[in-house]
Amino acid sequence: MMNHFMILAVLLPLRTCHTAYSQQESDVFPVTYLNVSKDLDLQRLLVEWDVVKPVHDAELAISFEIQVRRTNEVVWTEFQNVTLDKLGKPLHWTWDSNIPLECMSHSVRVRSKAETSKIWSQWSLWETLPGLDTSNRSGPQIFPKEKILAEGSNITLCCIGGKSQTIKEFSVYPTVDVVKRTKNQVRLLTVGNLSHDKGSNIHVYCYDEDKGSHEAAFFVGKPPDTPKDFSCQTQDMKRVTCTWRKEETYLYGKNSPQYTLSKTSSQKMALCKASCPKQCSCSWDIGQQWIWNVTLTVENPLGKKSATDVFDVKHRMYPTAPFQVWEDCTDTEMTLHWNYKNTEIELFCQTEVVHPDGKVELHNSSVPDSRRVTVRGLQPHTEYTARVRCGAARHFWRWSEWSQPLTTRTKEGTPSGKLDIWREITPVLGGRNVTLFWKQTPSFQANGKIILYEVTWEKIEDGSQPESVSFSSVYNSTRIFIDNHSYRISVMAKNNVNFSLPSILIISRATDNSTEELKEGQVNGTDDGIFLSWEPRSIYDSYIIDWCSFPRLQPCDLQWKRFGPNISSAVISSAAFVPGVRYKFHIYGSVANRASLLEKKIGYLKELPPRLDPIVRKVDLTYNSVTLSWDSYLTNESETGFVRGYHVYVSPIQGNCNLKGSKKHILSDESELCKYTIENPEEKRYTVKHLMPNTKYKIVVKAFTGGGETPIVNFRYIDTPYNSNMLYFIFLLVIVPTLVAAICHWKMKWVKEWCCPVIPSPNKSKVLSFKEFKIDSEKVLKINDCLPDMLAMDSNAEAHKLHPVTWSPVSSTPTEGNTDGHNSSWIYSSENVARDFPPTATPQTHTCFENFAYSSPLEAESDPYQIPETLEAGKTNQAVVLYQPQCYIDIFHEDAASITRETGERKNSLKYISQTDACWLGGRL
Repeated sequence: MMNHFMILAVLLPLRTCHTAYSQQESDVFPVTYLNVSKDLDLQRLLVEWDVVKPVHDAELAISFEIQVRRTNEVVWTEFQNVTLDKLGKPLHWTWDSNIPLECMSHSVRVRSKAETSKIWSQWSLWETLPGLDTSNRSGPQIFPKEKILAEGSNITLCCIGGKSQTIKEFSVYPTVDVVKRTKNQVRLLTVGNLSHDKGSNIHVYCYDEDKGSHEAAFFVGKPPDTPKDFSCQTQDMKRVTCTWRKEETYLYGKNSPQYTLSKTSSQKMALCKASCPKQCSCSWDIGQQWIWNVTLTVENPLGKKSATDVFDVKHRMYPTAPFQVWEDCTDTEMTLHWNYKNTEIELFCQTEVVHPDGKVELHNSSVPDSRRVTVRGLQPHTEYTARVRCGAARHFWRWSEWSQPLTTRTKEGTPSGKLDIWREITPVLGGRNVTLFWKQTPSFQANGKIILYEVTWEKIEDGSQPESVSFSSVYNSTRIFIDNHSYRISVMAKNNVNFSLPSILIISRATDNSTEELKEGQVNGTDDGIFLSWEPRSIYDSYIIDWCSFPRLQPCDLQWKRFGPNISSAVISSAAFVPGVRYKFHIYGSVANRASLLEKKIGYLKELPPRLDPIVRKVDLTYNSVTLSWDSYLTNESETGFVRGYHVYVSPIQGNCNLKGSKKHILSDESELCKYTIENPEEKRYTVKHLMPNTKYKIVVKAFTGGGETPIVNFRYIDTPYNSNMLYFIFLLVIVPTLVAAICHWKMKWVKEWCCPVIPSPNKSKVLSFKEFKIDSEKVLKINDCLPDMLAMDSNAEAHKLHPVTWSPVSSTPTEGNTDGHNSSWIYSSENVARDFPPTATPQTHTCFENFAYSSPLEAESDPYQIPETLEAGKTNQAVVLYQPQCYIDIFHEDAASITRETGERKNSLKYISQTDACWLGGRL
């Protein structure tokens, strides 16, 4: 029983699911009809399909999924939602292919699904349109066929080879952006962003492996735009002409834009045929119709545009241009006359007058339908250009075209203004030559053709009769002679009508203007000219500056310029100014036509380097300096600049220059010089210091101006002498020590005995070997412990106090004296000691006290300084030589001690002589 219920529990849901699925299965409506065609001109697939009629009757909402397959690849999927109706019409869908449909086969299939269902129907069968890639063509062919392409668009081309043939080349000329793709025997080529800049025509070439070929041409252009400046008007109220601006589409011939003008209400009937040489126009007769509504259509293979104009002919009056223009002139007025064709239409006109300076004036006629206008305020004897145009006085639409221009000249009048005059005064014997100059200024108007100039001069003081002379208009200067009195001079210009106002100049007495003491000031050039400044004076009503544009020519071309009373500086410019030429300027102050010279200036537009170097006349050399002297530098008018100073360049022939107080200067060949600057142009002498003796230098002196200096080309070469002080120093430092060393080497023994005597070291004496007496760690020698080898006495008196014993060189036994019982055999008087002393008037006796403890054959033989007499004496006295130290007898008994103390008090006269020096005593003393 339990198993039965379990089976029912399983089967019941399954039945429910089957019922639901069966219900959904009944809502699936497969496609029953499918047809695919193509439009090759548009490269478009046209798809038509349908479902069973009950679905139409039910007016169901159905979704369709459409797929497009190219060869074996689905390239497009799209969904269409449609609500069917009872009419039962088939469904349609179009698809534009991005490659030509001829290139390869295309297939389409469709399936459906009711919106109330979740299940799609089965796909229909593929409906295929075969491409030419499956055909048995004998050679290559390009698709699509020749066509017009829009600028900026992309196009994919294909080339299909013949049967079993491979495409070897597929190319485009001219070169454009290309993306190539290859698929079996079909080769694709995509051209992007087409532009007419690379050519209006694109040629495509295709070659297969059998050298078969095919070529196609495509035209790149623009679709037409809406016509610009489209309007319609009439000139005679009988015929209407519409005009518009021609647009460039880059398509020509049969593909060029086609224009059609028609009534808006009936566009199939053209009103006229358009003509487009430069500006497009189209005309037709209006008949009795005054209100018009017209449409202009422009069309080419890439598109179509139109423009509309609605107008009343009476309000579109565009008159023809006036003709037969002529004039009547006076010296300041001009009246223009003209005719026009539209005599039945009321017009008003406008006149344009162009002045010689380009200024344009427009003058309107004040009376409608008037055919003339008068222009006033013109300049005499001046050429003007005039023309006329007209427009409708009522319902003005636009001006007519201008008439042909008329050029005319007003009549002559009296000259206005005054000439600008100036003078140059040259003192001569008995008076002065005055050269007069005149010119026309902007404020002077000749008002005609100047035929002559008249110059008049008269003496001011005595009121004498004036003199005058006339000159042709080709002259602008003359020369007259006057004496040293004051004169009044006037100049006038004359044309065919009258004279101008006189220009007056007062020449003061010859003694009134003394300007010799004026000093010339220097001025500088600028980019615009030569800058001048002067000290203003309140008494003058104007200032005049004169100069010569060509100062090296005689007579020079005198120029002058006037300035107001409040101006104290100016920049003088002239096309004649050139660099390197000195110009002279004179500044005058003028009051009541009387001029006085105030200042003189000289300057250059631009200074150039001096043409010549200073000539060095004198060169003074020492071992460490050179003094250069040169001639005064010429500073005449031919100089190319103001000499500002001098540069002195110095450099050793070998090595770089690093003289103290100089600056480095590098030449073009990268060699280095020392540079000294002399900023005083009057300086003619300079000393270069800190040179090296016995050294060769190159040196040059250059003058410099505000424009610099010329390149260094030639040097002067100098050799500094030896330093004599140095020779003396070398002599003292080298020669003298060398000489002394040589003498010392030659007299080595004498020098050694003189400078370096042998002195026994007390520390080596046995006397100092005791340990009993020390003071502050120093050994103290007791006099009774030390037996000197010899004592020398300065006088006999001292020797007698010490009981001397006379030693005889013949005998070996001493002569005994009174020694108070003591043996004094150790005291000898040596006669040999005194023989080396210089001779004196009184004989002197020297007593030697010899210590035999230091006398030994070894010491005597080893002493290199012992004289032969001493050695021989030692040989004759064997007792002395063989005396032994242990036989030494202390002489210091009580009496002897007292004598010793007395002797110590006379220490200044008692000298200790070492044993080795005993026989040299006479020599030393």
